Order: sequence, then structure tokens, then C-alpha cells
Amino acid sequence: MSQTGTPTRSRLNLFQASWVIARRDFVAVLFSRAFLFFLLGPLFPVLVGGLAGSIGKSVSDQAVSVEVGVAMSASDNAAMIAAADVLRPQLGGFLPALREVKEAAGDSNFDARAFLDQRRGNYAAIVTGTLAAPKVIGTQGQVSRWSGPAELIAATAAGASPSQLPRATSEVVTTSAASERTNRIRTAQAAQMVLFLLTMLLGGMVLSNLAEEKGNKIIEILAAALPMDAVFMGKLFAMLGVSFVGIAVWGALGWGFWAIAEDAIVTVTQTNFRELPGPAVGWPMFLVLGIVYFTMAYLLLGSLFLTIGAMASSVREVQTLSMPVTMLQLMVFFLSAANIGQTGTALELSSIAFPLSSPFAMLARAAMEETLWTHALALVWQVIAVFLLVKGGSLLFRKRVMKSGGAGRDKSRKRPRFAA
Repeated sequence: MSQTGTPTRSRLNLFQASWVIARRDFVAVLFSRAFLFFLLGPLFPVLVGGLAGSIGKSVSDQAVSVEVGVAMSASDNAAMIAAADVLRPQLGGFLPALREVKEAAGDSNFDARAFLDQRRGNYAAIVTGTLAAPKVIGTQGQVSRWSGPAELIAATAAGASPSQLPRATSEVVTTSAASERTNRIRTAQAAQMVLFLLTMLLGGMVLSNLAEEKGNKIIEILAAALPMDAVFMGKLFAMLGVSFVGIAVWGALGWGFWAIAEDAIVTVTQTNFRELPGPAVGWPMFLVLGIVYFTMAYLLLGSLFLTIGAMASSVREVQTLSMPVTMLQLMVFFLSAANIGQTGTALELSSIAFPLSSPFAMLARAAMEETLWTHALALVWQVIAVFLLVKGGSLLFRKRVMKSGGAGRDKSRKRPRFAA
């Protein structure tokens, strides 16, 4: 109690103020009629995702270079590689890139099957034996694909006529490094597509909420009562919470559809995809990283939208400025998708360093590489970027909106105090 008998009220700290705004916005949006209609929105991105699948196939074909190893004698290896170079101008893509398996050099006990089972190198298959009797070792699909070219190359290397092609034998293994890499690229592409669609679909709620409150001057009332950093942070996390509610609803609907049409879905899946590719870090960790990177991608895009709202002087200007950001996000997605399978290159590292593309690039890396410490560093950088964007947006809002709305405002007027 104060000396005058009125109760004293302490000013809310940043966390408490952010929680007040987040709770207010979360409840207001969640129980609005517009949110119920918004839940029908994913029907259209699903159609877009199906069309984009054909584009993803071409990216996968370019990202994986087909290499067939040769593990014969040193002279036969040289003859096979030379013969492939002679035939390639005429046959082009029908011939694989032959590479000598260095681990087999001088090793009379080299086991090509065990070598492929260990997923060492990037070989789709390995050719052993002799020029007169080559043997192709690999998965069933790779053996069927490369037995014919191996016979032709061996015949050319031995100087045999086309009517005297050697008959290649085969040995099938469960998997190989090349097939494993192809599967992981498919997983990375699918994960990036889902992350992009969810981010773009749900990120717009931040901008629409801010534009509405700028139009009816509510945002200025909040800014006069609470720190602007807390207002922006609260709005950002409120919309993130609403997004998770939406994802949970869509997931429940998808689960219900699966329960009704499970047999048909399994048949289509087996027919089109053959197998479910596994990420390098394993499915449990990959799902955790997917949730974390969706959170960071949403916060980064949302904080950028808040910054745009701070720069705009009207609702129409907010909507106009949001279009370049949407196109930028689309280009960022294509940049990250093009870098799948190019781990460690300058372009891939630059997409990790750029905040908006970092979640997409790191999610793809989780599908391709087993290393986890790089994700910790990337997440720290993404968190820093979110705080910097929020801080910059709040500064711009105070500079542009608050000054333009009240240049003659009495600066000695104190903000109303909220109860803690």
C-alpha cells in the first residue's frame, strides 16, 4: 500500500508482458470464426505439393551422380575405364561413370558385397571378375540396370565382337551407398516441401493480425502501455501457438482419413514409393528437428512480417510490402532445395548462414548427415536472428508509427502500469 492508501502496482517485466499479449492474441484468434475457415486452407497447398513433386524428381536426378566401381585386376580396371570413355560419346547417359575401387587394390580377399553393405563410397554397384566373365554386385534394381552396360564395356575392353559379348553374372545386396543417398535426398525434399508449405500457410496470420490492429489503432494503445519488444514477441508466440493448434487439427484429420482408407493408402504408397526412405539421424530425431526447425522458420518469417508492419504507415502498405517478402521466401526455398546433397559447398553453407533459409537447409542436412552438433550451432544463430529482427521491428515501429501518430504527444506522460 502507498502512503495515500492506494495499492501499488509493479511494472511487468519483458517476459510477463509478452505472456499477457500472447495469451490475449491466442485466445482471440483461436475462438474466432475466421480461424475455423482458415483450417480448410491446406486443401489447396496439398494440390500444389503434388504438382511440385514432379519438379523434385529432376532435382534428385541432378543431385545424385551414378558411379559404378570396378574391382578387377589393375590391368582390367584400366581397360574397363578406357573402354567406357571410348563408348560414352556414342551412348551418353546409358553408361555409368566407372571408378576404380581403391580399397580393392592389391587385396585378393576383397569382399564387394560386404563393402556395399557397409555403405562405403558412393557406388551404385561394383563390377568384379574378369573381362571374359564380369560380375555385377549391387541391389536388384542396380544389377538389372547396369549388367548390360557392364557386358558391353567388358567386351569393348577385351576387343571382342558384338556377337561375342561376355555374359555377366550378378550378386544382389540389400542396399548400397548410392541407393541410400538417393533415399535420403527424397526424404530431404519431402521435409523441405512440408516445412515450406506450413510456414507460408501459417505465417500470414502474423501479418493479418498486425494489419487489423494497426487499422483500428489497438497496436498503438498496446505500445503505450507495454514495451514494444514485448508486444511483438507476444504476438509472435501467440501466432506460433495457434499454428500448432492448426497442425494438430490437420494431423487428427489425416489420422482419421488413414484409419478409414488405410488399405488404399498403403497400396498407393507401395506402388509409387516402394519403400519409406529413412533420414541419416533416424526418424525420432528427425521428427524432433522438424518441429524445432518449423518453430524457427515460423518465428523468423513472423518477425520479418512484424518488421514490415512497423515500416508501413497504412494497412494497404502492409499488404503491398508483404509480397516481396513472400517472393523472397519462395526463392529461399528453391535455393535450399537446389543445395540438397551438396553438403559443405559454399552455396550450401551460405544458405545455412542466411537466417530465412537456414531452417530449410539444416533440415535437409539432418536427412543427409548424421552429425548433430552443427544443428546446435545453427539453432543458436537462428534464435539470435529472431531477437534481432524483433528488436529492429520494435525500433522501427516506435520511430515511424508512434512519432507519426503523436508528434505533439506530451513525452512526460507516463505509461499506465499493469498489475504483475
